[in-house]
Amino acid sequence: MKRRVAVLISGNGSNLQALIDAAKEENYPAQIVLVISNKPQAYGLKRAATAHIPALVIEHGAYATREEFDRAVHAALMDAHVEILCLAGFMRLLSPWFVAQWQGRMLNIHPSLLPAFKGAHAVRDALAAGVTKTGCTVHVVTEAVDAGPVVAQAEVAVLPGDTEESLKLRIHEAEHRLYPAALKVLAGR
Repeated sequence: MKRRVAVLISGNGSNLQALIDAAKEENYPAQIVLVISNKPQAYGLKRAATAHIPALVIEHGAYATREEFDRAVHAALMDAHVEILCLAGFMRLLSPWFVAQWQGRMLNIHPSLLPAFKGAHAVRDALAAGVTKTGCTVHVVTEAVDAGPVVAQAEVAVLPGDTEESLKLRIHEAEHRLYPAALKVLAGR
C-alpha cells in the first residue's frame, strides 16, 4: 500500500514535479494526495492540476499568528489522511507545535550540503565562501532550521565562473533526483 504524501510549496514546484513523476512508477511506495501552497500564484499549483492532484491555497497572511496558519494546514492534511509531508520550496518557518505533529514524518530539501550554509541564501553563501563543492540535502524537519537528521545528500561541483543562477540550476537537477529517492526511503519503512 502506497503511503499518502502531501507537498507544501510556495513557488515554481520543480521538486514537486520530480516527486509527482516518481510517484507514477508502479513500485514507488508513495502517492501524492495533496498539494498546499501559501501563495495563490505559485506555478506548482498548475503542476498539481495537470497531474490531477487536489490542491489548496492557504494564505498565511489570512492568519494572525504562525501557529494559527499551521493549524489550518494541519487540519487540511488530516482531512486528506496524509501520512508523510514534504516541503518543496515552502518558504515559511513552521511553528514548534506543527513540527511536533509531524515529527519524523516531514522532509525538506535544502540547496547545500548541510550543516554548511543553512538558511534562505545557501547558494549565494556557498559562492561567497569560495567552496569548490556544494550540493543538496534532504533532511527530517526539526524545530531548528535546516538542522534535522540527514536522509540523503548529493554533491554538486562549483565551477569557475559560476553565478548564483548557474549553480542553482545544477543544484536543482541534483535535487530532482535526490528528493524522490529520499522520499522512497522514508515511505518504504
